[in-house]
Amino acid sequence: MLKETNHIFRDPRTLLIVFLMPIIQLVIFGYAMNMEIKQIKLAVYDYSQSTLSKELIKNFSSTETFEVTYPKTSESNLNKLFLSRKYSAALLIPHNFEQDLVRDKHSQVQLIIDASDPNAATLIKNYCTAVVGIFNQIEKISPIDIRTNILYNPDMKSAYFFVPGLIAMILVMISALLTSIAITREKELGTMEQILVSPIRSHEIVIGKVLPYIILALMDALFILVIGMTLFGVPFNGSFIVFLAFTLLYILTALSLGLLISTVAPSQQVAMMMAITITMLPTIMLSGFIFPIASMPKSLQLITYIVPAKYYLQIIRGIMLKGNNFSQLLQPMLALIVMTAAMLSLAVKRFSLRLK
Repeated sequence: MLKETNHIFRDPRTLLIVFLMPIIQLVIFGYAMNMEIKQIKLAVYDYSQSTLSKELIKNFSSTETFEVTYPKTSESNLNKLFLSRKYSAALLIPHNFEQDLVRDKHSQVQLIIDASDPNAATLIKNYCTAVVGIFNQIEKISPIDIRTNILYNPDMKSAYFFVPGLIAMILVMISALLTSIAITREKELGTMEQILVSPIRSHEIVIGKVLPYIILALMDALFILVIGMTLFGVPFNGSFIVFLAFTLLYILTALSLGLLISTVAPSQQVAMMMAITITMLPTIMLSGFIFPIASMPKSLQLITYIVPAKYYLQIIRGIMLKGNNFSQLLQPMLALIVMTAAMLSLAVKRFSLRLK
């Protein structure tokens, strides 16, 4: 017991895992586990331009829940605004809104919600209903009839939301974990010296180690996709070629992360712990997989920019649920390219130094 205690206190990496990891988990779970949604981007088309319609809009904008804006484009382009993720909901107020309320004490407005995230869609619908209820009480009128259109996930099934997230989490874990262990195992067993005596360059060793895991990860992605579509009925509205291309890019990002871990970790055990910690926790908590990023504190929102799964979730949910094309996914694609290039360059550089 004393010997093991001495080993722990003499190993700074173990101390970081023992003491720093619980703190990080506590902070992330404490702040990120927030099922409330704030700053919902609401597009408003007020065709009435009346006193009552402006009062209704004021009820939405006066809360911290909604961020009310008036799109410059027409209502016919509303689908493009949803595809580009600029808005989560839209409120359409008809021309005869005030006249119907004054004459018949009854009117209708239309609420359109992006339900690619069914949990968020349910909350948005409830928030809107609550705001309209307050308006009815203030104006002392009969309830306004809200006609709701649910886009991309009309039944609001959770499987449509979680299956793409599971693909993102499993791919990054498998790719990073297996790659980091494979190379660390060579160093730990002493077989790396045998490779050094052969006429192989460092980048050739890296490519030879990575290629099998690219194929394995792609097979895994297809396997999960087929199960999700078969068992849960998850739709696939986009291009399969676009899906393969972006999934391959995401796998390269995860493999680059695994290679970088392998250049730092001294053993398989440490590599495994680092890979699981770096991939699983941020993917679950900080990628938008479960909890909305907009509801997190600003400090945690900044951290999400270096989480690869955040960008892949935008891609795979956009392809499967919305049918996004290549041009509509350029922003998350560029983010993954930059991250892949940075991590791969650093990993190859550190690996080359170890081989010299």
